[in-house]
Amino acid sequence: MSGASSGVNVPAQAPAVPGAVNLRDVGGLRAGSAVTRHGVLYRSGNLARLDEAGVSAFDALGIRRVIDLRADDEVSQAPSPLGSLDLQMQRAPLFLGSVESFFARDVSLAELYRLLVDDSASRVVDVVRGIVVDQPVLVHCTVGKDRTGVTVAVALAAAGVDTEEVVADYARTEAHLPQWRNAAVVAHLRRLHPGAQHLEDLATRSPAPVMRDLLEDIVRRYGSAADYLRANGLTDDELRELSRVLVAGGGEPPRFSG
Repeated sequence: MSGASSGVNVPAQAPAVPGAVNLRDVGGLRAGSAVTRHGVLYRSGNLARLDEAGVSAFDALGIRRVIDLRADDEVSQAPSPLGSLDLQMQRAPLFLGSVESFFARDVSLAELYRLLVDDSASRVVDVVRGIVVDQPVLVHCTVGKDRTGVTVAVALAAAGVDTEEVVADYARTEAHLPQWRNAAVVAHLRRLHPGAQHLEDLATRSPAPVMRDLLEDIVRRYGSAADYLRANGLTDDELRELSRVLVAGGGEPPRFSG
């Protein structure tokens, strides 16, 4: 596992991994008087475009576990070329239904995130357990925005990271998505769903207010992100370990005091 951070609140630069989409380290986020460690938890979109140089650069990160949040059809269409690497591959499909169905139903990002928290709670816990078991660890889905955004946000919040730091990390995704990719995806989806109001948000955006509202809703309903995970099976020992591995000086998960 990585050593402690210097304590300066500087989010890590995106690792140079050719072919990776939205790959970044969540080190450098404030957690009270502490800070998240660099080189422990990474997040990204799918890794299907990694060539030989990309796989080599990925291997150099030392990642020991990759947690893939995609459904079976997504994995079969865009498999990760990591079979030659010595790491644990963990599947934790987070959508109960196809990606296409959310565009067809024209759900908002807020609705989608509430569905993820409510309907896929056991899988969110599985992801957090995977983060606790092995580090460095990568959590990814297809774009690294929604499924990855929600699970990483919950994990960070449960470890004691400041809410606005969690929100900022989520919002950072939008700037990491290539414009050529956004234009092609939106044009394709618009042909399929010409009247959809939420299409561009679902496909390309990560607005801070949506994540802030989600985290506030979790606090209203459960007490805290840590209590949400407790309610769905994560133990206090696991929560303490989550804080310990993610936060320099961590070890005690936050408790709701309101």
